[in-house]
Amino acid sequence: MDRQTISRLAHAHHPIAAPVADDSVARLLARATSRSEAGRALDLGCGEGGWLLRLLAARPRWQAVGVDLDAEALTRARETAQALGVERRIGLHHLDAREFTATEPFGLVLNVGATHAFGGLLPTLAAAREHLAPGGLVLVGEGFWEREPARTVLDGLGAARDDYADLATTTDRVLADGWTPVYGYVSSPQEWDDYELSWTGSLAEWALNHPDHPDAAAAREAADRHRAEWLHGYRGTLGFVTYLLRLG
Repeated sequence: MDRQTISRLAHAHHPIAAPVADDSVARLLARATSRSEAGRALDLGCGEGGWLLRLLAARPRWQAVGVDLDAEALTRARETAQALGVERRIGLHHLDAREFTATEPFGLVLNVGATHAFGGLLPTLAAAREHLAPGGLVLVGEGFWEREPARTVLDGLGAARDDYADLATTTDRVLADGWTPVYGYVSSPQEWDDYELSWTGSLAEWALNHPDHPDAAAAREAADRHRAEWLHGYRGTLGFVTYLLRLG
């Protein structure tokens, strides 16, 4: 079972692909769009469009563009956009986010939980800068170390110690790159637990509901492995911060 399919099934009941609860998403989006009743948003790695669709539902004069490599996720985003009545205000592109080009800049650029698409936080911010209108905002979510990770944690995540830093160092790096955090949010332990229990539970439930599917065993194995890596590894060690940034 490929990674995209696993992710899609695992996020069936938590379409925001990050440990951020719905009320936190709403608060971040409200802050990101508070300066203008109308605008254009771009999500570089939109998945099923969770952030953009919530934005469009709350802001009837905004338009949005989403880019992702998962064709099935984009299909679901289109279906949800139609159900919400916002399909005319969103454009979805099946494309590597690194290859996306636009004729006009955007007032808001998002990448929450998908900085791996660009090779990390700072490369993601460099990509966002290329699409950002003067005075625009970037909403970016990234992991950080709540405490020093043990070797077992790194092995379980398939990560290196330098893949993340602590929150202070992560923020210092953002500042040194020319960005100013004008708002931000650190996900709570409950949000992490809800996210991981939903992720593993949705995937395991799919396997139980489809016992004859050729991928059922692989889905269950992925859910069990992920649950163990979380509970016996990075729970309480890996944090998540979502910054709202401006240049300057």
